[in-house]
Amino acid sequence: MNISHTMITGFILSGFSGVTNHQVFLFPIFLCTYIITFCGNLTIIITYKLSPSLHTPMYFFLAHFAFLEILYVSCTVPKMLSDLLSECKVNSFSGCAIQMYCYLLFGGTECYMLAAMAYDRYNAICHPLLYTVIMSDITCIRHVVGSYVISAANALIHTAFTFSLPFCGSNEIDHFFCDVPPVLRLSCQDIWVNILVVFVIGGCVVIGSFIITIISYVEIISKILQLRSASGREKTFATCSSHLMVVTIFYGSVIFMYFRPKSSYKIGENAVVSLLYTVIAPLLNPFIYSLRNRDVKLNIKNIFLRLKEF
Repeated sequence: MNISHTMITGFILSGFSGVTNHQVFLFPIFLCTYIITFCGNLTIIITYKLSPSLHTPMYFFLAHFAFLEILYVSCTVPKMLSDLLSECKVNSFSGCAIQMYCYLLFGGTECYMLAAMAYDRYNAICHPLLYTVIMSDITCIRHVVGSYVISAANALIHTAFTFSLPFCGSNEIDHFFCDVPPVLRLSCQDIWVNILVVFVIGGCVVIGSFIITIISYVEIISKILQLRSASGREKTFATCSSHLMVVTIFYGSVIFMYFRPKSSYKIGENAVVSLLYTVIAPLLNPFIYSLRNRDVKLNIKNIFLRLKEF
């Protein structure tokens, strides 16, 4: 077993091998997507930094979420772009482990950041008089730091358990990056412990943060429905609808990917499903949060006006 394990020095990523004839068209599409995602999220961060009126807990979390999106998409898409232009789509053993750790770290942190953003909206709408006390600066910082710490531990556990397995036979990963489920299927050892770790520990991160988010929005919607003014209900719900869209796309695709029976996996399906939360969601987030948010759009406009004066 150990000999077979040491013989593998790299993995072949074959996520888009089924569309070989179209890879020349996929490259410019994904390249443009990556550039737009990077610039869009960077715009949110810069707008937050340069706009004192946005220095509130809501936009503090949004700026950190945008920063996470840049890191999250950068640990998978550049390698995917390189592979689309290369005949040899190999990722070294250590490179695969590093990519998996970073992906799980940033993805897990996003889960808790979405939960923190939902908790922030809950306090703003349900406890407006105590909002500034509950969501103080130190509380917001603790939410962000806690998200990173919990996700770092989660990513380390999954990565260590996955790459402690012996790998033999095929080294071809049915994916465009080193994700846990497709890598586990290459092991020549029983992986029931790893599957249990995914469901139990991974479930605590994904499902746990998802439950917090859902509970927050149940309370928010209940509060909104109690408002007598129709315009008040519309305005309040508008501030939350953007977040709900992001939560639906992100959690829906992640839960489908990681928490379905092993027997339901289909060849090539991993790459298609993973595109939703690794590429599509980070692309849509800047537009959802900026184009649907009057304050963000106004401050972006003011920044451009100030730049023109120079």
